[in-house]
Amino acid sequence: MPSFVGHVGPIIALIVSSLFVGNVAPSSARPSIVGYMAPLSTFVTEFGDFDQGRVISSPPEVLAQRDRPAVINRMLEERLDDLLPSLMRETGIDMWLVINREYAEDPVYYSLVPAPVHAARRTTILVFHDRGEAGVDRLTVNRYPFRSLYEAAWQGGDLEAQWQALGALIEERNPRKIGINTSRHWPVADGLTESLHGRLMEVLSPELQARVVSAEELVVRWAETRAAAELEVYPHIVSLARGVISEAFSDRVITPGATTASDIAWYIAERFAELELPIWFMPSVDIQRKGQDCDRESPFCGEEGDVVVQRGDVLHTDVGVCYLRLCTDTQEMGYVLQIGEDDVPDELKHALAVGNRWQDILTDNYKSGRTGNEILAATVAGCQEQELICSTYTHPLGFFGHAPGPTIGMWDNQGPTPHRGDWLLYANTAYAIEGNARVKLPSWDDQFVVIKLEQDAVFDGETVWYIAGRQTEWHIVH
Repeated sequence: MPSFVGHVGPIIALIVSSLFVGNVAPSSARPSIVGYMAPLSTFVTEFGDFDQGRVISSPPEVLAQRDRPAVINRMLEERLDDLLPSLMRETGIDMWLVINREYAEDPVYYSLVPAPVHAARRTTILVFHDRGEAGVDRLTVNRYPFRSLYEAAWQGGDLEAQWQALGALIEERNPRKIGINTSRHWPVADGLTESLHGRLMEVLSPELQARVVSAEELVVRWAETRAAAELEVYPHIVSLARGVISEAFSDRVITPGATTASDIAWYIAERFAELELPIWFMPSVDIQRKGQDCDRESPFCGEEGDVVVQRGDVLHTDVGVCYLRLCTDTQEMGYVLQIGEDDVPDELKHALAVGNRWQDILTDNYKSGRTGNEILAATVAGCQEQELICSTYTHPLGFFGHAPGPTIGMWDNQGPTPHRGDWLLYANTAYAIEGNARVKLPSWDDQFVVIKLEQDAVFDGETVWYIAGRQTEWHIVH
């Protein structure tokens, strides 16, 4: 794992420092892995101890709203200065156009402009031109120029003059390839509307029109790749999600016999609202218990909504939050102790260990240059070889909770995913390691319990490291 505090400066250092002040502690020695299918020694030998486990008891501090833009813009400047030129050259595009209208912004627009920004203004045009050794010019053709990071090539209030200025700029720069955001397979790279595309072509000569190409590869690489400064901050962001889950799956929030699954979900949503952190989907909480319908073919098991938490229940939540323009996607498991219990039953410890083993099988197959479909196939084979019942539906993370990059399985398709599953695995990309493993519980009359895990991680080109650790111990409600 890279150092959390480095060259990115004191502001980012302050953000991540609270990770190590009381809120986060490495897990202690793991509990014994005990299951009904084989003696204890077999499971210890087969699974061993799981690394990168971490318990986060509460969320770390967040910056005030007014202090967030400075951090966002420091990271953006690094991306624009260092990352964008290399990606434009990697994908062979020497001019990239990102054209938006107010309230119809290109999905990638917000990842390119300095904070604070709330929407495109009228028609907002970003032009990136790679001039080789002279670097990449970052230009705007807008009514309202940005205060930083971009140079205004034109500004004024006449829409026709704006388009003519864009056409003249492109003709003067004479690029070899003009990348625009159109894509059949990647929604994030399909932000140019039909009308704006038509207007662009009207101001280009036939010769320049012939040089217009899809920028989908550049857009995906821009969105999926994490800069060094982002990797410094990301552990703090994921710790926020994991910390709120720890609060929610505790005696502070849950009273067995009174609290409902919906109550817990709303606690999570309202807690993030208190922290002024946007959720990108409504948190969900479900409950598994003996007597429910849950077999090998059930896509997901558990009840949501107004079901009341009871002792002996297995809890699961799915949470996604964004901070400093980076998003999380996290699922964890909890257990409600029975009267007289002081620890999680051994069979549930074993079940969670099976889930952690599935994670290891998946991440061991992360190899640079493999496709998402190849990683999935190897993971499916690994689970079958070890006689584990696993399902993998892992996806990239970053500016979006469901970000572009290699899709590694779908919950309803454990075979190849066309196009998005064919994308290659690159270094410095983040993922929600998402999937499930199901295990029969003797105390539930051999009914399955489904261990649904989603833990955020980064592939650095050689190994996978969990951004804020991973769950290897149950959340416990007393």
